[in-house]
Amino acid sequence: MAIDVSLLARVCEAPGAPGFEKLIRELVLEEIKDLADEIRVDNMGNVVALKKGKSSAKRAMAAAHMDEIGFIVTHVDDKGFIRFNPLGGFDAKTLTSQRVIVHGKKDIIGVMGSKPTHIMQPEDRNKPAKITDYFIDTGLLKKEVEKFVEVGNPVTRWSPLLELGECVNVKSLDNRVCVFLLIEALRALQKSRKKPAYDFYAVFTVQEEVGLRGANVSALEIKPDFGFGLDTTIAYDVPGSTPQERCTALGEGAGIKIMDSSVICDYRMVAFMKKTADAHKIKWQPEILAAGGTDTAGLQRMVPGGSIAGAVSVPTRHIHQTIETVNKNDLQASIDLLVACVCELDKGDWRF
Repeated sequence: MAIDVSLLARVCEAPGAPGFEKLIRELVLEEIKDLADEIRVDNMGNVVALKKGKSSAKRAMAAAHMDEIGFIVTHVDDKGFIRFNPLGGFDAKTLTSQRVIVHGKKDIIGVMGSKPTHIMQPEDRNKPAKITDYFIDTGLLKKEVEKFVEVGNPVTRWSPLLELGECVNVKSLDNRVCVFLLIEALRALQKSRKKPAYDFYAVFTVQEEVGLRGANVSALEIKPDFGFGLDTTIAYDVPGSTPQERCTALGEGAGIKIMDSSVICDYRMVAFMKKTADAHKIKWQPEILAAGGTDTAGLQRMVPGGSIAGAVSVPTRHIHQTIETVNKNDLQASIDLLVACVCELDKGDWRF
């Protein structure tokens, strides 16, 4: 089954900084309108789609966050340059000359500017860049900027999708690739007419990049027995890496999370996911992420008594940089793994 690259491009290119997910949410709602039995939006802006299962005795939930790392306008100076705070974690050095979109009364393209190296003092040239070193240059004077931009407007990165061999390359694959994954999993269930083993809640969450906020409130409400986080993970399989640093590698299949800094996945779920992948001949690789967390932690903890939680992780190069890269075969394996798991949860051994 070929990946729908056109849809993936639209999902990745749609703006949606944390707390400002309106446009990506509208896209999701349009794509899933015929793919679930019930669809609603909660007070925080999470999209909750229920696919009824063969049994309502238990509940399963998968979460893919819609938000992307971005910025928020804090000041427009006398010359029209825009200052900002980050929304989510940025490596400041990746901002140099990056094109962005300021989402005010109308969208305005800008570029991240900073002091040129030619006029830096020698002792400053090798110092790490700081977020505060940067400003956004729209090419407009203050009076023109202020017609459209005000403090509190969100800012997102601008980068169209490109196909590179078996890979796709675009901004915000973290975590739009898993928004796409969850849409396509619902579509696969619809086309195959397969029913999930239990009532399945596909949740497109908000504000993950600033603290798993949407997943936390969704898990509190849904109270899943089984939870699947859906997110990207580090593929450090590039020159200079060592085997123990790699975490995952592109082309080696879907990642089955064992742990990250926010969660230790339930060993029963990890075993179930591995067994299911092998039974369906789905290529997979184990994932241990030394730093960073995902919605999986919220699914596991924000439930009375906890849930049996695991995660499907899509290996990704260049995470939280200007652009990110995933392998289309890994993405398809991730879709297939989620669908197989939610349909066969009743076959798992959940005994301690």
